[in-house]
Amino acid sequence: MSIEVENLRKVFQVREGSRGLGGSLRGLIRPQRREVVAVDGLSFSIAAGERVAFVGPNGAGKSTTIKMLTGILHPTSGSIRVLGLEPSRERKQLAYKVGTVFGQRTQLWYHLPARDTFDLLRYVYDLDGDTYARRRDELVEMFAIGDLISKPVRQLSLGERMRCEIVASLLPAPSVLFLDEPTIGLDVTAKATLRDLIHQLSVRDGSTVLLTSHDTGDMERVCDRVIVINHGAPLLDEPVAELRTHYIRRKVVTLMTADATVEVDLPGVTTTSHVPHRTVLEVDVEQTPVEAVVQAAMRATRLRDLTVEDPPMEEIVQAIYAQAGSKP
Repeated sequence: MSIEVENLRKVFQVREGSRGLGGSLRGLIRPQRREVVAVDGLSFSIAAGERVAFVGPNGAGKSTTIKMLTGILHPTSGSIRVLGLEPSRERKQLAYKVGTVFGQRTQLWYHLPARDTFDLLRYVYDLDGDTYARRRDELVEMFAIGDLISKPVRQLSLGERMRCEIVASLLPAPSVLFLDEPTIGLDVTAKATLRDLIHQLSVRDGSTVLLTSHDTGDMERVCDRVIVINHGAPLLDEPVAELRTHYIRRKVVTLMTADATVEVDLPGVTTTSHVPHRTVLEVDVEQTPVEAVVQAAMRATRLRDLTVEDPPMEEIVQAIYAQAGSKP
């Protein structure tokens, strides 16, 4: 296994705020603290070459877990193994084998060209000159940043900088790549490009990817498996494809019809949008199967085209959170 986590727990001691001057003075002399549980009883394992999405709402404990997996934070209790190493005790050895990208933090020197940071990383990771040059040129071509790496990083757009950030993390050919919100703030085109490149490179190199994101597109385009957590505790761990099967209770049916309008009056079927010759229906499949909806539409009018789609993955993940929140 590339990553093994068992009963992981992280508790922070947070200083309580005090009101007024008197409260502030008392806080200096006898500070009050409370415990905040960020990660609580988390267990999972990830095999070499797996691409896993690690998702949850704000404050779920995703970034805290990533920081423990990379050795930045020490766990309060539980055990972690990444590539056979204990991150908090063997952080230096682990650093040579993993790559990390935090979407809101940079490892590139802001006022220097990205190429200079790449050259510096060659010495940080003790890479042979020929090996480094070959790997750098390959990644520069793959991520299409040849015309960017000679510009100061401050002059790059966010999407351009993120491509350079990921190349920097991939230079030592890491066995495990941790990506924390790598597409945050990017436009649709930049997101799609980055997702495809990460997936392509992981498949080619056999590297393991653990990706945290609020964007379900990242999960669908990059990963094959999803781990959902909330309040630091695990909710779900299964393949992305099965996530749809287990949690989808609705279908979206779009009808292109010869007649300007069509009505389908069946239980659990509602019209969500309509323009002449095009009607979009939402179908509760627990009340009425899609086949019955199609048959009713064909009896009412002549169909020119028909599509049946799942709801957006974002809605499915929200349904998982809502279901967890409704549990006692």
